[in-house]
Amino acid sequence: MLIIKIKEGENIDRAIKRYRKKHRDTKLIREIRGRQEFKKASVIKRETMMKAQYRERLMSQDL
Repeated sequence: MLIIKIKEGENIDRAIKRYRKKHRDTKLIREIRGRQEFKKASVIKRETMMKAQYRERLMSQDL
């Protein structure tokens, strides 16, 4: 569970913004969506390899 301590004199909107950022950084939603259906290990490995190849192509084009 995420705990956000509100500092003295801090606006509630600012605290909510910090909470949202912390929640996004935990990647909880992404994990929950990933668990909605089962993926074989080979499919996960293939997806990660494709992402790595894509990133490599982007990096090589920039140079």
